[in-house]
Amino acid sequence: MAVVAVIGAQWGDEGKGKIVDMLAEKAKYVVRFSGGDNAGHTVVNPLGEFKLRLTPSGIFYPGTISVIGNGVVVNPRVLLEEMDHLNGRGVDTSRLYISDRAHLIMPYHILFDGLEEEARGGRAIGTTHKGIGPAYTDKVSRTGIRVGDLLDRELFREKLTAALDYKNRILTRVYDKDPLSLDDIYNEYCGYADRLVKHISDTTIMLAEAIQRHEPVLLEGAQGVLLDPDFGTYPYTTSSSPLAANACLGAGLGPGQLTHVLGIFKSFQTRVGTGPMPTELKDATGEAIRQRGQEFGTVTGRPRRCGWFDAVAARFSHRVNSYTSVAITRLDVLDALPRLKICVGYKLDKRTIDYFPAGIPALEKCRPVYEELPGWQQNTDGARRFEELPGPAQRYVARLEELIGCPASLISVGRSREQTIVRKSVF
Repeated sequence: MAVVAVIGAQWGDEGKGKIVDMLAEKAKYVVRFSGGDNAGHTVVNPLGEFKLRLTPSGIFYPGTISVIGNGVVVNPRVLLEEMDHLNGRGVDTSRLYISDRAHLIMPYHILFDGLEEEARGGRAIGTTHKGIGPAYTDKVSRTGIRVGDLLDRELFREKLTAALDYKNRILTRVYDKDPLSLDDIYNEYCGYADRLVKHISDTTIMLAEAIQRHEPVLLEGAQGVLLDPDFGTYPYTTSSSPLAANACLGAGLGPGQLTHVLGIFKSFQTRVGTGPMPTELKDATGEAIRQRGQEFGTVTGRPRRCGWFDAVAARFSHRVNSYTSVAITRLDVLDALPRLKICVGYKLDKRTIDYFPAGIPALEKCRPVYEELPGWQQNTDGARRFEELPGPAQRYVARLEELIGCPASLISVGRSREQTIVRKSVF
């Protein structure tokens, strides 16, 4: 049995899509366990480049079953658009299943997402306005509507009526907006149900039977550890947990079934949206990294904030996830730089600390303490064995392993599936 969780180890956008796409070849099931269509994975394969928002990356392999787990919030319109796009490019989506326990994103979630961000003014979190947070809010307040509810039209209308009665009172009395139409939403979502009915299933049974048959399962996360609502830079976080512990919860597996936790680290640091980022570079070097790495959001297109690798945050990420091994991605982006820096500590007020503070005020005051290493100024994109990397590149990776406290099983040196150094198989 092999159940592998792939975890974004930084602020998201670490290159999980490529790694999952590569590992999916050996998996029988690929399960998305958290987030919604606010996060995306870019996959480059022989069929071209794909920007996935909800569909698990295993969809490209005919022998692999893709599952959207109960921990995901699903916008059915977005999912169907994505399925239509994949079908149009020759990708079969008949092997895609959605947990009947996953929660639906409704039109009022998207509307409230924008209204709440606008009301925050200068304290806005920087959400994608896709209704993710409000959908998770309804989930934990026990007023959400689940994917399985679409299969019972009478129950669905009953739940929608109760939810919309409350939402419309807020819309009209607090925000001075027009109420939403019950019939319009009901009919729209019944249309989605007609198309999705054959994909909706109790996926926990499906996965339990797969594990009994000793079939390999890959759990695919969204966003990154430093956006976790408990351990990230709260409140500048996402709304569901991207941690390894939630991989089991969001897929419907017991924690004892997890056999390998693979943390994905970019060879530098990026972040989208607001919130502290101690190693951010607002200079020519930061812009050079952004342009060379094409660091722009998969879903939003927003420029990503770029900076040097933060080993303090990386150690913290390892501590709360217990990585079995890590993948270092985008090493080739650093090829042209003559000197590299790694943050090994923070200067906070008059003292140096080696831990990641919980509070935003403290983290905003942290100044990075850097260790400098020589660059290699050679192309690494053709390397397929660790020994083929330039000496300084090998030493850079080795130093990251030492600082994180975990071995690197994979090193990515380009966007394509083949541009990967495999030092040890995770399956």
